Amino acid sequence: MAPRGWVDWRHLLGFDSPRAGHDHWWQESRQRLLPSYVDESLQSAIPAPEVTKIALRLRHLVEEAVPVELDEELVTRPNSKVITNKVIKAAKEAGGPDNGACAVYCLLVCKRWFKHQSLVELWDCDMHALRAVACEVIAKQIIETETDMNYLMHSVLLKRYSIMVDDESTPPANVIEKAVDLHALRVIGTSGYQKCVSYLWRGWLVQDENDPASFVDFKDKDNINFYAHIDPDRMRAPMYQNAAQVLISLIYLGLYTGAINSINRDADLDFVEGLLYIFTLGFIFDELTKFWKAGYHIWGFWTAFNALLYSLLMTSLAIRFVALSHEPSPDGKRGSREEFNTLSYNFLACCAPMFWMRLLLYLDSFRFFGAMLVVLKVMMKESLIFFALLIVIIIGFLQAFIGLDFAEDNVVGDSVFIIQAMANALMQSPDFQGFEKFGAPFGLILYYLFTFVVMVVLLNILIALYNSAYEDIYENANDEYLALFAQKTMQFVRAPDENVFIAPFNLIEIFLLIIPFEWWMPKTQYERLNDIVMGFIYSPLLLVAAVFETQAAKEIRANRARGDDDDDTIEEWEQMQGEVDFEADGWNKTVSQARTNLEIDATVAEVQKLRAEVEKLQDLVLQLVKATGSGASGGASGEKSAAGLSRTSTAVAESQPTESGDDGGHLETAPME
Repeated sequence: MAPRGWVDWRHLLGFDSPRAGHDHWWQESRQRLLPSYVDESLQSAIPAPEVTKIALRLRHLVEEAVPVELDEELVTRPNSKVITNKVIKAAKEAGGPDNGACAVYCLLVCKRWFKHQSLVELWDCDMHALRAVACEVIAKQIIETETDMNYLMHSVLLKRYSIMVDDESTPPANVIEKAVDLHALRVIGTSGYQKCVSYLWRGWLVQDENDPASFVDFKDKDNINFYAHIDPDRMRAPMYQNAAQVLISLIYLGLYTGAINSINRDADLDFVEGLLYIFTLGFIFDELTKFWKAGYHIWGFWTAFNALLYSLLMTSLAIRFVALSHEPSPDGKRGSREEFNTLSYNFLACCAPMFWMRLLLYLDSFRFFGAMLVVLKVMMKESLIFFALLIVIIIGFLQAFIGLDFAEDNVVGDSVFIIQAMANALMQSPDFQGFEKFGAPFGLILYYLFTFVVMVVLLNILIALYNSAYEDIYENANDEYLALFAQKTMQFVRAPDENVFIAPFNLIEIFLLIIPFEWWMPKTQYERLNDIVMGFIYSPLLLVAAVFETQAAKEIRANRARGDDDDDTIEEWEQMQGEVDFEADGWNKTVSQARTNLEIDATVAEVQKLRAEVEKLQDLVLQLVKATGSGASGGASGEKSAAGLSRTSTAVAESQPTESGDDGGHLETAPME
């Protein structure tokens, strides 16, 4: 075995088999990407071995329901002849009477299995991908057809389950988290799933203090007492955390605007700049805390974006301290202090575009910004192909140009000119004049070729990739936004014993609570102290939240009095719905006669109608033969002919596709005898 420091060239070059990455794939699946904390005490609601058995049953069901490669439309369309009511009923019964709640979770596990199988078995990748889609369709139907919303939210969607991998149980996860991790848009787009996410967003569903693996209803959501809602624990609701982050982000932007528009020539730090750098320090501590709790899995585009922004700000602050270490220069002269002060403000000025772009991170809860961010995210992923090709081409041509320069006088003296000319070509403003005498004629030919490859080939590839990505996202824009919103909601879900100190208030928690008090103060008193501090910090937001929650409590009571859901709203068409009776005035009968029955195919209906007419014709022929028969032999011959006609017509009718009679809507064909 090679030493640990060596490079695994077989894996790097792809010479190892596809299954070599299997263990790594499982290791990734064991990590929960969404929660901002990790609680080792969480346990699966159903023993992991039993959940694994149920997942295997469902996998076998999907394999039998989709035995061959089919068009995806046959699986996903309503009233599918592949995913029938019988298949959905069997999936519900996979867990038996006691463990049926984990069926949706197990279907998502099966989806992950099939997606992995489609990667390692490329000869059947389309069929395995279709089976993964079938798992989503079945899970969607189970959620949509469940009428008990309390059971659906608490047992099906929010209970955490585990499976067995390598004789070990995976970290428990619920359907809400699993669907976002697997990007299961069909499951995320269901009404039951979105209702659950909405309840989590509003803080109507919170984690049980005694059992962090379970969620319970917020007990005071129907309490109309104003003071009952002024509770620091309400800051655990994702809606209020998001509002606080948006407000803090706007203040942060305002501090930056004030700092960059009021330059201190003497390099001293004023109050606004001090607050700006304190906010930055709080955000840095917040990112480090997330990394410490959740690991490298939280790293993404926005993490790298924020890291670059905070690095520029800290660089500006460090250079400012360097400037302060020098003595001021006499009037009218620029010394080291002034030079470093100018350099510090230059770094600070470069942060302006990133400050404004950073707002998008906190505005993605709005549909417009959320859908736009999804499109940008996919486009950035697609552009990786373009940049990979671009880097290879740039390195090749750069080496060629430097070689020409070195071959001319054994000195690489035009490297800056070469890099600038290549950058101009990339920005669609090439300069051919400088290459006329550069290694003539090879330099000019190579530059023409480089310009053609970059401006004609690569840029058109990039445009095609962006267009394809936009079309794919545009078709599912609503579901993509719902997935983004669900992910954002779950990122805000906090443990029952976790205090909510949003950056930069986390500096108060670290330096004024954790360091001086947590290590010696009793837990009850320490929690009380945290509640007092949180209540003081968030008091303006808690007062506003209490007003909205009091109004919401009145609406909840009114909805319950009508027998509606807590989050129900009366629309215009519902205001006079109680004053009409479609059954009494006969309108229901008229509608039932006018509507089209989409559950039965039109061709099947015509065949059934034709079969009924053939049977009537058979009866008429028999009656005619019996009535006109003149003798015994003639009558027998007529009856024999009529019987032959009957068998022939019946065989013709039965050879057509008809409804099998089961509730699944299978089509069966009876062969002619």
